[in-house]
Amino acid sequence: MASGDYLSDSVEEFDFSDSGSDYAATLKVSKRRKQAVTGPQPPKRSRHKAALRVSSPSSSPIPTSPDPSQQPSQRTSWHASPRPVTRVNEDSRGISAENIYDAVRSGKSAMVTVVDEWLDSYKQSREAGLLVLINFIVQSCGCKGVVSREMLDSMQNAEIIGTLTTEFNEDSVNYPLCTPGPQLKHFKAGLCEFFRVLVRSCRNSLIYDEYLFPSLLAMLTGLSDSQVRAFRHTSTLIAMKLMTVLVEVAVIVSVQLQTTQRQYDLENGRGAHDRAPGRLEELEATISEMQENREELSSMMNSTFRGVFVHRYRDLLPEIRATCIEELGMWLKTDPEAFLNDGCLKYLGWTLHDKQSPVRLQCVRALQGLYQEKEFIGRLELFTSRFKDRMLTMVLDKDSEVAVEVVNLLLLLLQQTEEGLQEEECGHIYPLVYASNRALASVAGVFLFNKLKAVLASDTQESDKSENAALFRILISFAIQSEFHEHGAYLVDSLWGVAGSELRDWETMTTLLLHEAGLMYEEEGTLVELMMCAIRQAVEATPPVGRTRGKKIVGMKDKKLQEQDRRRITTHFIPLLPQLLAKYSADAGKVSVLLKAPLYFSLEMYSSTPRLEKHLDLLLAQVCGIIEKHTDVTVLEACAKLVTTLCADCYTFSSRTNLAFSQLMDGLTECLNADLSDLVQGTADEDHVYSAATALKRIAALSSAKDPTSWKLFDSCLELLKSRMESREFDNELMVSALKCAAFYLMWAKVNAVNSTPAEGELKRLRKEMRSFCKLCETCLSLSQTEIRDQAFELLCDLLLLYSTSAARFEPDIQTLVHLPSDSLRSEMASFLLDYVFSDTEDAELDGEDEEALKITLLQRKRNQLAGYCKLVIYGVLDLTAATNVFKHYNKFFKDFGDIIKETMSKSKVINPVQSAKTVCLSLQQLFSEMLTEDHSRQDLGEIRDLAKRLAMSFGIDLNRARKPLVALHTEGVRFAFRDPPEGEEQQSNVVFLEILSEFSFKLLRQDRTVLAAFLKSECPGAALSWPSVRLYQRSLDGRSSAKARQREERSDAVSSHDTPVAKRKRITPQVASTVRGSWLDSISIHSNLPTPALTSTVQRHPAKQLASSATVSDIGSGLIDPESEDEFALGSNMRKVKPVRRAQLSSSQTGPPLDQQDLNSPLTLLSLIEDDSAEEKEPEIEDYESDSDRESTYTLPSTRHASTSILDELFD
Repeated sequence: MASGDYLSDSVEEFDFSDSGSDYAATLKVSKRRKQAVTGPQPPKRSRHKAALRVSSPSSSPIPTSPDPSQQPSQRTSWHASPRPVTRVNEDSRGISAENIYDAVRSGKSAMVTVVDEWLDSYKQSREAGLLVLINFIVQSCGCKGVVSREMLDSMQNAEIIGTLTTEFNEDSVNYPLCTPGPQLKHFKAGLCEFFRVLVRSCRNSLIYDEYLFPSLLAMLTGLSDSQVRAFRHTSTLIAMKLMTVLVEVAVIVSVQLQTTQRQYDLENGRGAHDRAPGRLEELEATISEMQENREELSSMMNSTFRGVFVHRYRDLLPEIRATCIEELGMWLKTDPEAFLNDGCLKYLGWTLHDKQSPVRLQCVRALQGLYQEKEFIGRLELFTSRFKDRMLTMVLDKDSEVAVEVVNLLLLLLQQTEEGLQEEECGHIYPLVYASNRALASVAGVFLFNKLKAVLASDTQESDKSENAALFRILISFAIQSEFHEHGAYLVDSLWGVAGSELRDWETMTTLLLHEAGLMYEEEGTLVELMMCAIRQAVEATPPVGRTRGKKIVGMKDKKLQEQDRRRITTHFIPLLPQLLAKYSADAGKVSVLLKAPLYFSLEMYSSTPRLEKHLDLLLAQVCGIIEKHTDVTVLEACAKLVTTLCADCYTFSSRTNLAFSQLMDGLTECLNADLSDLVQGTADEDHVYSAATALKRIAALSSAKDPTSWKLFDSCLELLKSRMESREFDNELMVSALKCAAFYLMWAKVNAVNSTPAEGELKRLRKEMRSFCKLCETCLSLSQTEIRDQAFELLCDLLLLYSTSAARFEPDIQTLVHLPSDSLRSEMASFLLDYVFSDTEDAELDGEDEEALKITLLQRKRNQLAGYCKLVIYGVLDLTAATNVFKHYNKFFKDFGDIIKETMSKSKVINPVQSAKTVCLSLQQLFSEMLTEDHSRQDLGEIRDLAKRLAMSFGIDLNRARKPLVALHTEGVRFAFRDPPEGEEQQSNVVFLEILSEFSFKLLRQDRTVLAAFLKSECPGAALSWPSVRLYQRSLDGRSSAKARQREERSDAVSSHDTPVAKRKRITPQVASTVRGSWLDSISIHSNLPTPALTSTVQRHPAKQLASSATVSDIGSGLIDPESEDEFALGSNMRKVKPVRRAQLSSSQTGPPLDQQDLNSPLTLLSLIEDDSAEEKEPEIEDYESDSDRESTYTLPSTRHASTSILDELFD
């Protein structure tokens, strides 16, 4: 008989239907009876094979209570078999429940000792010992109730649990298993260890006494059906752990039974004279006893599986479901004969669709344990064919940890099964090597590498070097065929953990590049990129942009390995890099990548090793040749970075590199001067213009890395620019390069002035040159040529900052160099922002999919320009009021520039909080004035109010800190609303501005509201106090939301609307004036449907608190509400999901009577009321279940742009 046949048959016969009551399985034993005895009785092992057999109430041979009203509604509890009872005081003899609980909670006690002490007390009196164990379980649930001896003797389990439920007076929703903090950190592990040791200590004796474990499992089964979450969670955990150890014991018994059966067969096959006397009878008795033991274990496991697991694997609480699935995986692996069948595997298949990621995670890990065993693969064929598609979709799971484990599972599926995965199925995993999550990308890299190695293994055997060459070829093909082949750094980073040694094979890569290895043009470019990414990864050991390594600290061992890699790379590439540059010197793409290699070298090796000096000369010659040959921006920028590195003073060879690049600058300057006179006079032909433009472009690139002041190019460039401006002959490449050269000259001159002590005449000359250049750039800002205009603006931002007062604060000798922008320049720069940064005209011109990259480039350029302007404001070059040109576009362009504007606002509050608030108010005033000047609709006022809401949220939650700025903002706003209008305009045309100002009222403190209300009355004419806008603002100061005020205004609109003066449009010219219709202006605060700003309260509402406390005892899982898990797996079974649906907003006619006036002026009450309204807007709507992971349709690709934080650090630091 197979070791697991006894359980497999019974498990397959289980009925898993969800019909009828919640739990159909009933478990019974004989009822406990009180029987007085004089002393403890030795336990007898009477065999009752049907004692634990699962049966229906109607067919059970065990008599039940004659009164059906006393039976539990859903499950009949266990009753202990009739045993003599000994009255033993739990507190006076043996270990107590509190002792066990303290030992488990501390995690410092040896569980074997604790269990032995309890076993000693149990052997003295098993009823008292069982009572200690039950009270320990109750205390582990966090319940303060105690099961007394009388309750245990006279009450059924269901009645005991009901009594404990009524006494469950917990202070919070936490209980030991879920309480955070260090005190109960090891409680779960200790609890599981206690019951594991208990079963193992009893596996040869007490486990078969038909009292201890049947009674314990009966109590746990009843608790697992409780509506109290703490009971249900704790008892399910204990029952599942007991089941796991019982499965282990059952396997041991089955093995012993098989061994004994073989011994019996061998003994029985001998002749009568060869048998040992009594040996056959002894073996028969042993086999009979083991069979009975196995049947008892089978009954206990069947009852636990059917009574606990079948119902709790779909519990409301995800922790319970995860525990069930985790232990099921253990049973499947420990006893495959009994459990590894379709009847049990289906639970894993169903749970793959669970809504909560921890449950899916445990399910995938359980499947990993199964697919690791080669002998299980045959039994998993049906499961694999049915659920493989689900596994493939889970690689895009919204929880990255689940996705990582799923990829590991699919790797096992690929390696262990004969069919493996088809190529199109592997295609689900390949793109994940480019994912932004590093853990997911790494396991996808392992999958890809194993797949590539399998492909190579199918070919003929080759040497290691040729095998690496073949690996690089197939990797190159993958990178090219991949949709994301431009992200080579991410591919290398994904493969680095599993294929680091192969990717460090520099010799094979350079051999493939330098020798005719049959690589195509595109393949060579891909190999160059992969090689350079591998060099960077080996030297820096940091993930690419967009991938985070976590908080791992690089240790000394890792640093030592990085330094070793750096030296190996340097030794290998110093002789070969000039050859590579010479071969690909005409290819801009490959050269720009190869020029990055020396940045990762140990450059001091050039001077420390004499034989390598000649290679330095070869490298310098190649770099100079590349500069003279190319005009591509990327190539010249790569050359400039290399020049900066090689010319650093820390290297002894810096003089040689400075000499080489100085000679190159001499040649380029001569080329420029040869054509300069013709260019200035306008007589140069196209060839001379092109020659001068390319020379200037190369000079500009070198000027960013090397001081160009000794070549005196500023006057030449300025003269060239002036002549082109006068003749209106705008050559983009020529003028942009000339602007760069002149700007770099001024920047280097400022640096030299700081590092030395120049004469007064030189400082005056430099200041004059700076003034001339700014005037020229100011003229360029109005040109229609985009490249020239943008370059002029960016250079102006840099130079004005460099020559600002703050830059010379600590250098008194160069105070004369301070240059402040003129009024006309400020105006031109503000106009530039309005026309070319806060504008959608250029974006609208770029339609079509091919222009997507151009849109990204355009947006990045606009962000740089806006950041440059904001830096001028922050560092005091421009007045803080100049920020109005930025703040008033905060809402409309929040998606593109919101982070930059928000950071600027934050910095301005640090500089001058009051002035910053006034600037915010001024921004709104300007927008309001523009609205009155032009014939706008009511929607424009709504847009301004939306902007005001967003600006109000920028003042933060510390109202005391924002008190003065907010008062200043309101004061300025009230004065603007009632200021005397210019001649020719209607009186009080700005009064509607108070509606905009009311959006800031909720940030005011009570005492400030009173002061501002008095200030409003002093500024407002007497007749205007009844106007709708004024009343709305007054009510916002009283502590009521604008929306509620508008609803009240609707009721009295007919009385007061005729008192409001008609606002007229501002005059544009003295001769022409038109008025704006006053109908919408009169009643704008009454009929407006503009939404109230969303306010969030940090005050806990009392009704919610009472609700939470009343729902503490009960859960939804069995029909009641669970206060903590409600949001996670709410309002239904685990195969349903809840989607919040917002109710339609009530119209004013449906609005109920006004709220009680009591304490409405309190800001806390106001926030609570608003939160109550928002809380009532949602109601659950249950729809068919859909896994969260199914909704994740795309994986996250890495971004080549910095995160917003790093951008702001770079822009504002």
